[in-house]
Amino acid sequence: MPSPARGPAPSLTIVGAHALVDGRFEEAVIRIEAGRIAEIAGSEGRAADGRLDGRGRLMLPGIVDLHGDAFERSLMPRPGVRFPTALALDEADRVMAGFGITTALHGVTYSWEPGLRGRETFLALAGALRELRGRLRCDTHLHLRFEVHNHDGLGEVAPLIADGTIGVVAFNDHLADIEEDLANPEKAARYPGRTGLSTEAFRALMRRVGERAAELDATVAALAGMATAAGVPMLSHDDADLETRARYRALGARIAEFPLARAVAADARAQGEHVVMGGPNVLRGGSHKAGNPAAAELVGADLCSILTSDYYYPAPLHAAFRLAGEGTLPLERAWDLVAANPAEALGLADRGRIEVGRRADLLLVDPGAGGTPQPDVVATLVEGRRAFVATEG
Repeated sequence: MPSPARGPAPSLTIVGAHALVDGRFEEAVIRIEAGRIAEIAGSEGRAADGRLDGRGRLMLPGIVDLHGDAFERSLMPRPGVRFPTALALDEADRVMAGFGITTALHGVTYSWEPGLRGRETFLALAGALRELRGRLRCDTHLHLRFEVHNHDGLGEVAPLIADGTIGVVAFNDHLADIEEDLANPEKAARYPGRTGLSTEAFRALMRRVGERAAELDATVAALAGMATAAGVPMLSHDDADLETRARYRALGARIAEFPLARAVAADARAQGEHVVMGGPNVLRGGSHKAGNPAAAELVGADLCSILTSDYYYPAPLHAAFRLAGEGTLPLERAWDLVAANPAEALGLADRGRIEVGRRADLLLVDPGAGGTPQPDVVATLVEGRRAFVATEG
């Protein structure tokens, strides 16, 4: 994924913080030059343009959020109420930086349905991200959540995969879930607001989509071919069984996102694959969908290697500290779930760890106090620039 072109970042020295280096916390002085970590030392060396006091705080690699779709609430805070795309992305960007996200992949659904998850919204988001890339605080890309029944959408996504605007491709199939929702009057009521169609018109659209089921395998294979040719990572979404995981694995999707069964997560990890779960699942003590696996239990069994914000941007930060506070993992390892591991899964070798030569995507965090600390981000640096500062210290 190409990073946005920016001017040179100022040099900066961070002193006094306990930095997560080589899998352990140690007091260190970090010198940043041209957006990269230039030196990790035990004492302050040559003067820099700026100085940040990290005493009493932890220094952590910036969060790499592989899938976040909370920006949808900025686009449409109420059903049928739309706001300009650039304004919505700016709001999401500010919130993400404030909660330590330095690399963001907006989970943009491109579906066969119109409205919030339809063609116009998808193209508007892609265009706005291209236009805003040099001005956003976070290094932001698209996580394409492609509904596999959207056969006519392949032509729209092909150039965006080829030019790196899309940083990861996910295969989604929510047709059966939507059919189930429409049988529930309370859940069915949200679709007219989201799509702009009456319930009956939406049902008619679904019937037309279902009539094209014979095209499904060809569409999935074509999308996988595009991603493979461009070197874009692929993941399968909501795998219900081992057969589904194996089918997408054969297409090159080496990341399993939100598996619906523990056995699927275990199979993926046994194959050396990353398994993605939502940080909100950890914070809530389980999935908001009945019967789905609990993320904390999978983490404790080494069956989950990545946590994302999913629908709530504060989640990765707080989930990592929650896992540490509850004794599931030490913070040093819990933080890998939101930084080093997603960076590895995405092929981003320049971030995710505090090492000389890597991007200076860093957080200063007040860890809080007590048995279950409440972390507070004091400063977020993205490529050495202050994307968020709560206090100068």
